[in-house]
Amino acid sequence: MTSAGRFAPSPSGELHVGNLRTAVLAWLFARSTGRRFLLRVEDLDRARAGAEAAQLRDLVAIGVSWDGGVVRQTDREPLYTAAISRLESAGLSYECFCTRREIQEAPSAPHAPQGAYPGTCRNLSAAERDAKRAVRPAAIRLRADVAEATVDDVLHGSYTGVVDDFVLRRNDGVTAYNLAVVVDDAAQGVDQVVRGDDLLPSTPRQAYLASLLNIPVPEYAHVPLILNADGIRLAKRDGAVTLAELGRAGVSGEDVRDILLSSVGLPAGSLDHALAAFRPAMLPLQPWVWPGV
Repeated sequence: MTSAGRFAPSPSGELHVGNLRTAVLAWLFARSTGRRFLLRVEDLDRARAGAEAAQLRDLVAIGVSWDGGVVRQTDREPLYTAAISRLESAGLSYECFCTRREIQEAPSAPHAPQGAYPGTCRNLSAAERDAKRAVRPAAIRLRADVAEATVDDVLHGSYTGVVDDFVLRRNDGVTAYNLAVVVDDAAQGVDQVVRGDDLLPSTPRQAYLASLLNIPVPEYAHVPLILNADGIRLAKRDGAVTLAELGRAGVSGEDVRDILLSSVGLPAGSLDHALAAFRPAMLPLQPWVWPGV
């Protein structure tokens, strides 16, 4: 299987210009290194009717193309179940019965990083698990044996972050993002992950999980986000920020593409034209403020 990059949106609504900018950069990273570029819809949670079709239309409108068919996480549950079974067989998972509130109110374990799961259910006896299972269904957590891990990022260099006993499968039976993304990338041959830098803190968890599953850790590049005029992460509440809204204001998909290319210092006209000038080392590391339309 040849190497690949990817864009993996969640179909919770229309893409905004920040999402589209990340898609453009992921495409440029992949194509500039001779990789395939794949599209995966991460629809395990929060899927909204019609959102996937709208997202695909928007990507085409700004010139983003992909190789092969669209992959959906909801079709891949056997892969996730197999990975969790491997971890369970190796003694690397356990049942957790904590509610979100209980986790927030629990005292942290000694020397645990801030925000890490405190290990409340880590060492329950069989009888304790049976009693709790009668009250509520269990989530499945990783039994981590490290407190942190380090990854290398093309743009950020060496980054060390928290690794705790994070959730692999929620108590409603839905596979958690941190497991699904690792399994999916490996199964699809994705060895280059380009995404927003708000996801950098979760990356050490994913790299550590990959090592436990004997999966190669991909090359990471976490790109800066787009902010609104107040310096806050851009969201759909910030006015005309989706392609449909901008279209109603007279701004075409080609116009949006050129604005996004200009925001990273690349020439306008087409993604192929920008590709010839694309150099990762030239990318700005600071967020970009959406000028509004």
